[in-house]
Amino acid sequence: MIQNNQELKATLDRIERFEKQVEKLRQVETNPRNYKLSAGGFLAEIDRMNLEVREYLSIHPNELVEQDAEVNA
Repeated sequence: MIQNNQELKATLDRIERFEKQVEKLRQVETNPRNYKLSAGGFLAEIDRMNLEVREYLSIHPNELVEQDAEVNA
């Protein structure tokens, strides 16, 4: 799970790179089956990372501070 804004930015950057890779695959892969096989892993990872981003953004910053305090207590 994403723990801070620096990790959030890194994850968002990684999502963007993966999306660009899939866009490139769409342009260069002529066989639909090969495209799906090639893009599937990227798309699954994009979905996983987007879920992490959503979970992080759903928590108010004060809750993160409280969670950290509980873990470190």
